[in-house]
Amino acid sequence: MSEFPRYALLTIALLAFSLLAGVAVTITNPEAGQQILDMLKEALLGNVIDSTPAELAVMLFINNLQACTLMFLGGATLGLLTVFIIMTNGVVIGSVMEFVRQQQGGLYVAAALVPHGIFEIPAFIVSGTLGLLLARSLWIEVNGNGDAAAEALGLGRTFLFVVIPLVAVAAVTEAFITPEIINLVA
Repeated sequence: MSEFPRYALLTIALLAFSLLAGVAVTITNPEAGQQILDMLKEALLGNVIDSTPAELAVMLFINNLQACTLMFLGGATLGLLTVFIIMTNGVVIGSVMEFVRQQQGGLYVAAALVPHGIFEIPAFIVSGTLGLLLARSLWIEVNGNGDAAAEALGLGRTFLFVVIPLVAVAAVTEAFITPEIINLVA
């Protein structure tokens, strides 16, 4: 795991680039931001409108755990799926953030993202990093110089003991605390 910091920086760079791309898309075409937001509402909110905060927390946990798992296991595609998920999420989040900022202001965006984002974003970054490290270990093994299975075991432990708890805390925070902070700001 000595390569973790370098691959974490790569993950952060991919996420930052794609967030900025999403912001740029919405600045140049606000309708794109509206379309992405509508798509998200249709895909996610239909299931949560009548949910209790506890039910919402479970749904958020499952949804975010699936995304993080796919990022990690996407390393088996030599990182292609991992990079795709990182960048797709970045563009969507950046676009929606900019659209909401234009409508509600920066303070509202911060209130909606910071409380749970302090847990969810690190979980996302660690998952992406683990996926890229898995891709690296597979590449090294293909070239006859490593043991990808042994490396995957260590990466899996990190996922289990770091990512899953972060996703759980983020889901509970997003369901119970973030709405209250948004209400204070709105």
